[in-house]
Amino acid sequence: MEPSKLGDNVQIDVKTNYLSEQSDPDSKRFVFSYNITITNHGAHSIQLLSRRWLITDGNEHVQEVAGEGVVGEQPLIEPGASYSYTSGTVLATHVGSMQGHYHMRSNDGHEFDAPIVPFTLAQPNALH
Repeated sequence: MEPSKLGDNVQIDVKTNYLSEQSDPDSKRFVFSYNITITNHGAHSIQLLSRRWLITDGNEHVQEVAGEGVVGEQPLIEPGASYSYTSGTVLATHVGSMQGHYHMRSNDGHEFDAPIVPFTLAQPNALH
């Protein structure tokens, strides 16, 4: 399979949570966690090598975050298996979004990007 299609075999599910106990709205500090589950629907093992995020707050301020692996790991995900992790971000507004991709390598040596579609970070009741 051509490398550009390998990303089609990777399912990325996101759950977000507003962390009120770590946030301070008066200081424009809104803390969110996100739990990501990456599922390999392909025929080959894949390894997550790096990540690239674009984090946009409600003022359209964009922060780019890139680096090796996720939460200090470069997990190997077998066919049919999933890998989950939780991380977080801080925004200056009560609502924002994140999107990006994971750069991955299949065990046959092909490298590809698995897209992470945009998802919303929002303080409860911020969106009506």
